[in-house]
Amino acid sequence: MTIRFKLTMVSIAVILVANSLLSLVGVEYLGSVWLEEVQTRVRRNLNAAWGAYDNRVDRVLYFLRAVSVDRTAAAALKADDRAQLSSLIDDAHRTGGMDFVSVLDPRGRVIYRALNPERAGDDLSGNPVIARVLATREPASGTLLLSAEVLRAEGGDLATRAHFDLLDTTAARPTDEKSRTDGMVVAAAVPIFDSRGQRRELLGLLYGGDLLNRRYEIVDAVKAQVFPQQTYEGKDIGTVTIFQGDLRISTNVTMEDGSRAVGTRMSEDVYDEVLVRGGTWAARAFVVNDWYYSAYEPIRDPDGRIIGALYVGLLQAPFLHRRNVITGVFLALVLLATAASLVLLFLVTKLVLRPIGHIVAMSQKVIDGDLSARVGARPPGEMGVLCQAIDSMADAIAEREEQLKLATRQQIGQTEKLASLGRLAAGVAHEINNPLTGVLTFAHLLRQKANMDEQDKQDLDLIINETTRVAEIVRGLLDFARERPAAKRPLDINEIIRRTVRLLSGQKGFQQIIVVEDLDERLPKVEGDENQLQQLLLNLSLNACEAMPQGGTLLVNTSVRNGNVAVKVSDTGCGIKNEHLDRIFEPFFSTKPVGKGTGLGLSVSYGIAQQHGGTLEVESEEGKGSTFTVVLPSVPT
Repeated sequence: MTIRFKLTMVSIAVILVANSLLSLVGVEYLGSVWLEEVQTRVRRNLNAAWGAYDNRVDRVLYFLRAVSVDRTAAAALKADDRAQLSSLIDDAHRTGGMDFVSVLDPRGRVIYRALNPERAGDDLSGNPVIARVLATREPASGTLLLSAEVLRAEGGDLATRAHFDLLDTTAARPTDEKSRTDGMVVAAAVPIFDSRGQRRELLGLLYGGDLLNRRYEIVDAVKAQVFPQQTYEGKDIGTVTIFQGDLRISTNVTMEDGSRAVGTRMSEDVYDEVLVRGGTWAARAFVVNDWYYSAYEPIRDPDGRIIGALYVGLLQAPFLHRRNVITGVFLALVLLATAASLVLLFLVTKLVLRPIGHIVAMSQKVIDGDLSARVGARPPGEMGVLCQAIDSMADAIAEREEQLKLATRQQIGQTEKLASLGRLAAGVAHEINNPLTGVLTFAHLLRQKANMDEQDKQDLDLIINETTRVAEIVRGLLDFARERPAAKRPLDINEIIRRTVRLLSGQKGFQQIIVVEDLDERLPKVEGDENQLQQLLLNLSLNACEAMPQGGTLLVNTSVRNGNVAVKVSDTGCGIKNEHLDRIFEPFFSTKPVGKGTGLGLSVSYGIAQQHGGTLEVESEEGKGSTFTVVLPSVPT
């Protein structure tokens, strides 16, 4: 894979992961903020609904107070004028639009009912609103639960409106009840006083109210005030419900057939939180047949007992639609930003990596042999430094190539000279070998004569020995000069060392050098090519000789090292400088004067050692000498 592909893939992965996380976090955050905002709105709507509900209660109270301050009511009570009293109460009932209006005596007994004038005399002093007026002689109001008997006594259809057959709802609290007959009313009571004289005398009470069961104008009025004309796909966005206990007695939540969902009950969770624990429920809930953002709060009677709940709900669908639109716009923006980032990434990557393309093209030209190719481009920053370094490297390669060509040409010429000299030396050695053979033969024949004295015999022995030594030197020279294919076989390295030393012993440079052979006769054999190993030892020995121009000691030592054969060639010459130790095995590296060396001897020797599976190491101290160690694998016995 290319750098551009890797960089692009990594950058794309980073952008996609980052934007995906941003999208998840953003959507989650938008959802939570939106839900909190909706729930806050529901709570505000609930507060507004309470205001409308309390206004309805206050309306009843204020109307009754207006009637009670009329002197006609006090006069009728004081005079016990039933005709005038009934006329006053009936007029108040019609004008006030209340479900029931009654007048009571100072003990809380009914004197007259607007809807059921025949029913009188029953005691209502236990009613919490009436009891508070009798105790404080101040107007009072509140929400009450009235039994079916009390509702029937008030007359009209109140008892019928209060009766509900309980509808089955899955989420509601389990109950064995089949129906409920009591009703919930908003009621008020005001005292009627005789205002003449210094002491105010309580003449009676004016009591009235509205039955909330199936009185839809109350919840509709609250909805119109809190959610004015707000619909979504034909459904009201806002809904209001009055609960008597957990029973819906007045609501604008509708069933699937369009009828109001009275007779259904609240869920068990809401029941436990609102009616049992007296808390406020504000959460998303399934109401009858749809999802709403809902809020519930308990309704209490004047004594503080929880008798029901007031509910407002916002249809989830329109808010969910808006949230989805906002989320979609957000995700579209993120997607657009991602696409723009990817396009920008592609352009930037192409711009940044363009010099790398030049470098690759230039490198390919160099590989193909065009050493004149250069990058040429110099972009700002590190990439420009890289391009300059590549061009400098190409310049160095071209210069080194020229030097290698020059050195190669020189080496080829030197090699041809050495080859010619080798052929000449081989021819001379061959020509010398013939007369030496004749001299040695006749010397042996003379040595066999019987009439020779002792001095002649000694002289002939010297001639034979020296001639034999010269013949061996010539034979070694012929063997070394003769070209033969490499053939590896088990060899005695000590024998190769002795032959090499004999070959060098006649050299002029070795006349002032003491050669010491410290050979381990128990050495295992090594597998190798005899000529190549002799060439390796010959190169090391000649180098040692050249390092001791004034004479010295050449020590050749053999030993066993970790099961392998080690050959050390040590001299007492000038040594090698530390800065040259790392380069002595490089081809054409030489510290000798021009014409004295080619720089290939140690390089060739190092290659021979490696070809035989061994190593060539060097230790040197300037001014004290050098030691070259050849380690060769032994032949298993």
